[in-house]
Amino acid sequence: MRNIRTETAGCLTGVQNEGGVLTARFVFPETFIGFQGHFPGNQVLPGVCQILCVLVAVEHGLRATAALREVLIAKYAAPVLPGAALTCTVQTAADAADGTIVKARLECGGKKVAELKLRVALDAAAG
Repeated sequence: MRNIRTETAGCLTGVQNEGGVLTARFVFPETFIGFQGHFPGNQVLPGVCQILCVLVAVEHGLRATAALREVLIAKYAAPVLPGAALTCTVQTAADAADGTIVKARLECGGKKVAELKLRVALDAAAG
C-alpha cells in the first residue's frame, strides 16, 4: 500500500489551506499504478485511490501524518479517467479521542466525482 500512496502523492500538483479548507489538485497519468487492472481498456481511478487523495491532501495541507481509521461515507458519482485534473476539497469536521472526522468532495471539471467522510488519526509531530 505504501507504493500506491507514494505514487498518489507524486500526482499531487498543488495544495492550498485557506481558512481551514484544504484544496488539493491531482493529475493521474495513464501509467499510474492504480489504473493497472482497473479496468484494462477502460481505465478508471479506483475508489481507494480517491480516499488516498484525501489523506495526501490532509498530510500536505496540515503538515501531519494521516492514518485512515474508518470510512464513514463513500459516495462515488462519476469515474476519474487518466489525465483528468481532480480537485479534492477537504474540511475538518470534528476532533475526538478516536480520530478526526474529515469531509471531502472530489471534482473533475467542476462536476462531482465523490463525497467522502473519513475518520483519520493525525500525528502533527511526525509531519
